[in-house]
Amino acid sequence: MNWFWELSTLLQILIVYFILLNFITFFAYGLDKMKSRGDGKRTPEKTLWLLTLLGGSPAALLAMHYFRHKTKKTSFQAIIIIIIAVQITAGISLYNFLQTQ
Repeated sequence: MNWFWELSTLLQILIVYFILLNFITFFAYGLDKMKSRGDGKRTPEKTLWLLTLLGGSPAALLAMHYFRHKTKKTSFQAIIIIIIAVQITAGISLYNFLQTQ
């Protein structure tokens, strides 16, 4: 774990942010699946999309598969695919930009 402390503070913050966000995203999808079976108040789809957009896409995909949640709702999946495509495009663009600096 020494490698973590050798990183810049910004990278440390980003790593912790993404780890926490992915735990929260996985939990939110699981909680929504649990509530979908009962009469509990559901998590709005916009909230699940926002968590995915903010960086929780790995956990969102894992939770959708693990809980078998939102796997048959094509409109929901289409938004998830668009979000991930935008994230990949942004990541590649950022990488290419940083390589030219």
